[in-house]
Parts: sequence; C-alpha cells; structure tokens
Amino acid sequence: MKALSALGYICRAAPQEAEWIRAARTEWRTQVSPSTRDESGYWVMVADASTGEEHDLDAHRLAMAWIYGDVVHHDPERRQEGDAFGLRDRFRAAVPLVAWAMVATIELLNFIRVLNEAGMLQLRQEVFGEQVALKSTVWEEPAEMYYAPVGAQPPSLANSPMPEGWLPLSKTTDLSIFRHLIAGQLLHAERSPSMTQLPSPEEIEAARTPAGGWKRDQLAAWGVPWPPPKGWKDELAERWEAARQDGAPPPLI
Repeated sequence: MKALSALGYICRAAPQEAEWIRAARTEWRTQVSPSTRDESGYWVMVADASTGEEHDLDAHRLAMAWIYGDVVHHDPERRQEGDAFGLRDRFRAAVPLVAWAMVATIELLNFIRVLNEAGMLQLRQEVFGEQVALKSTVWEEPAEMYYAPVGAQPPSLANSPMPEGWLPLSKTTDLSIFRHLIAGQLLHAERSPSMTQLPSPEEIEAARTPAGGWKRDQLAAWGVPWPPPKGWKDELAERWEAARQDGAPPPLI
C-alpha cells in the first residue's frame, strides 16, 4: 500500500496511470485487509457436539492464522483464534491469498518497470538487476576451522591472528573433545581411541560413595559436568543400551 500511495502521488497528473493505481489500491485493500466478512470470500462455522462450543471465522482471518501463526510463528493470538478449525482449513484459506499476492506483486513490478522506461520514474537500474535470490542452494567453500575452550577470546577481525588458545581443526584432531552429555557427539569420527567407555547402569550404581553420591572426578571421567544435570544417569544408561544393541563398544559421546 505504501508503494501504491507513492505511485499515486507521482502519477497524479497522468489520468490513465492514476486510474490503474486507484483500482490496484482498492483490490489490494480488499484482498489484504477486507472490511467485511463477505469481502473475505467465505467463512467457516464449527461446533463441538459434546461441549456445545461454537466457533465462527472468515477466510481472511483463517489465512492470517496460517501465515502468522503456523508459518511465521509470530502471532500466537491469531494462531489460537484459528486453532479450532484445524490446519487444513487454515491452509486452504491461505493458499488463494498468498497466490493472489504473488501475482499482484509481479503485476505491480511490471507496472513500475513501464513507468521507469517511460521516464515517469527515475529509478537506478541496479534495483532491477540486484540479486535477491540464490539460484543454487548447494555449494562448497574451502575454509579453515579453529576451536578453543569455552570462554576463550574470539578474534577481533576476520584477518587478524588467532588469539592464544585457538587451535586448527585437522584430520588428526581428537574429535572426542567435542562432546556434551545431553547434545551428544558434536563432531563424529568412525572410531577414536581416546574415547572413554560408557558405564553400564550397574557400574554407575557400584561407583556410589558411602554417602550415596558420586565423586566429581568419576563423573568427569564419564563426561558428566559438575554439578551433574538432572537426568544424567538415564542419559548414560540410554546411550549404553543403544551402543550395546548396535554391537559396538559403548563409547562416551
């Protein structure tokens, strides 16, 4: 609507172009922000026979619930408003609105191109040729990777020397250092000789102290941070069982 308002001002002295812009503004306003339920095209009414709860929503509000609730996850109130109608009704209402907006935007772009070629607009040519979409979504780029302990000072610039504590990641790097109790192995290798064996549930229980807890160094050997997070025993037991079923030695990942 802002683009059409600007075009309307620029073309105020050109009757034919001004008429097209007025018609386009009316159509955009009706499609994007209908003032009545009839303008939205149709509406849906549902009722729950067991509770007697009823809901009534027009197609435009259903479409907005899908766009801003299901897709963008920006407006939980819109999403909640359309929840009773289900995903299919929300999607079905959004499809014609999104398709119309795409076609109407292309039409508006073509109109702007005509105005620019006729000299009624003075737009830089770069705005028509600037790349805004990737032709391919698959690519490879050579890169050097470095790692450092948590809290290490990062480099200040892209071409500045790596600060103290940063090491290059190479084929000889022991990948077992990239592990987290909950997230698992962050970088995988087929086999790493330094990876500690996972304890079985029996071994975990056998390692209890007389007071009923576990020593800090023992937990560290199992890859458990201190203080141990909630559910750490179950996590180790699940990983031990999964490795056992795979027939492989259960490494600590």
